[in-house]
Amino acid sequence: MILCINPSCPNPENSDTQLFCNSCGSELLLEGRYRVIDQLGSGGFGKTYEVKDRQGSFKVLKVLMNTHNEPKYIELFQREAQVLNQLNHPGIPKVTADAYFTFLPYNNQKPLHCLVMEKIEGLDLQQYLEKRGHPIEEKIAIQWLLQLVNILKEVHSQNFFHRDIKPSNIMLRVDGQLVLIDFGTVRAISQTFAQKQAAGQVTGVISAGYTPLEQLNGKAVPQSDFFALGRTFVYLLTGKDPSNFYHSQTDELRWRQSASGIAPALAYLIDQMMARFPHQRPQTAEEIEQQLTEINRAFASTQVLVPPTQPLPRNQRASQSPLSANSTVPVPQIEPDFIQHCQQELAEFIGPISTIVCQRTLAKNPAFSATEFVDALAKQIPNQQQAVEFQQRLLS
Repeated sequence: MILCINPSCPNPENSDTQLFCNSCGSELLLEGRYRVIDQLGSGGFGKTYEVKDRQGSFKVLKVLMNTHNEPKYIELFQREAQVLNQLNHPGIPKVTADAYFTFLPYNNQKPLHCLVMEKIEGLDLQQYLEKRGHPIEEKIAIQWLLQLVNILKEVHSQNFFHRDIKPSNIMLRVDGQLVLIDFGTVRAISQTFAQKQAAGQVTGVISAGYTPLEQLNGKAVPQSDFFALGRTFVYLLTGKDPSNFYHSQTDELRWRQSASGIAPALAYLIDQMMARFPHQRPQTAEEIEQQLTEINRAFASTQVLVPPTQPLPRNQRASQSPLSANSTVPVPQIEPDFIQHCQQELAEFIGPISTIVCQRTLAKNPAFSATEFVDALAKQIPNQQQAVEFQQRLLS
């Protein structure tokens, strides 16, 4: 079956052998190479279809709705094609230089604006979580956040920012690769953009629960992407809309209690990404990537693999001496409250990475005494005088 994309066609379904629609007369072979085989969905700006090209490859066709056939929306559509053509990353849909074209249905005055791009096989993260039935674990969150920050690093390095990051705009391929989609709202970081923004000439983009305050006020910046990404992971780690956790009286997003088993360092980073003002957030994707790398190392060091035990042959069992009363087994010697106190004091000297440093130190040396723990942490402070002060605060 071949579909007609004429919005006013009374019966868009046609047989595979047709070149023109039986109902409205519109051409069915788009650009001389694409045949529409299925409608995938419809959104605020247009409809999406699955198409097949001459080589038999399946791709996605986006068609701008006639109701949005205005210059500002056409500009957004054309920009998406231009931006995707410039970006080169496995986490960004691929397009060709001639991916954008117009199509005039039979007996219509206005052309349809069309964009063909790579078809991503998989689910968006909202669909994924709904089918999964429960939130993702910390390990997956770290891996996914690293992937998405790496994608944003590519986008921002080309002087663009996305402006509409949310679970439904992130696809999960069957091989585990995440793909950021819907670049129709992307903007270039330029003086012209700043001037248009100041004059109120920039098209607003709002996704409830994910759009930061500055973007609501028409002042989006690259750090707005970090806010939306942080909110996305609140959803993924809790399974709930981020707006559900907002407390207007304190202007806080109290989500941590609903995300069980999350390391403080990861929760802190997500909160930092969602800070109220852009200057309070990480300023670059590289900053987030660096913190995530440390968090990932700390997480990996705490994952102790115990090989399965095999019973010894009977003739060897007698030779094995049982643990005597003098045998020692390393056990943690430090109270949790003292560890938290160390993290707080250490943060004054090395910043928020203190949580990660404490976790890694404990993971490598689980039998440390309190004094040994403090001495090891002090070595992470570059300034010798400050290192001594840190030790005195905790051990005197």
